[in-house]
Amino acid sequence: MERPARNFYGRLKGKSLKRSQRVYIAEDLAPLAPGPVSWAENPDRTPLDLNTRFGGRPVWLEIGFGGGEHLVHQAQCNPDVGLIGAEPYINGVAMLLGKIRRAGVSNLAVHPGDVRDLFDVLPDASVARAFLLYPDPWPKTRHHRRRFVTAEHLEPLARVLQPGAVFRVATDSPDYVRQTLEQVPRHGFEWLAERPADWREPWADWHRTRYEAKAIREGRAPHYLTFRRTDPART
Repeated sequence: MERPARNFYGRLKGKSLKRSQRVYIAEDLAPLAPGPVSWAENPDRTPLDLNTRFGGRPVWLEIGFGGGEHLVHQAQCNPDVGLIGAEPYINGVAMLLGKIRRAGVSNLAVHPGDVRDLFDVLPDASVARAFLLYPDPWPKTRHHRRRFVTAEHLEPLARVLQPGAVFRVATDSPDYVRQTLEQVPRHGFEWLAERPADWREPWADWHRTRYEAKAIREGRAPHYLTFRRTDPART
């Protein structure tokens, strides 16, 4: 299979990793793989065997986990769920690995790369919940096509989500909210809000991320959007 041409926008690496973080990368990252995702190890794009990887547990996906605070929190609170985190920024991956060691959770898998490569090998209707928390807002109008909430990302996300699966989006950018509410329902989702509190107040199991803490310090209001994957058979 020919690898598609994909542009990637954003940082892959920041400041130099600490010695302990380099150890985490060297020792912990490979065993935490969800399976063969990279094009080098899986050129035929064979679907991942998630049942074997997670022992038949429901699978949740966090897209761009940042420093991993929310992902580890969900793993601790939901030991009966298998979670996959996708994040191309290696410094964030290193931070997550340290948190995993300290928390001792074993129901996590980590893809240190572009979530689109992961979408390629996730089986249809294999994910029961997805999170998109404080994605890069790309505030300039000419960069809005780089946002996650575009067809390039939402179409494969809809494919891998089960009918009835929940998709949560958190952002402090009003314009990102606008584009999310315009685009996500066009790709097989319905917005579940019924009253203002449904997008102004966090979810009951929410764990604040470093990005949300910064937004609040700087006077920006968080928004919490909840969508449900509709059943394609009924549309």
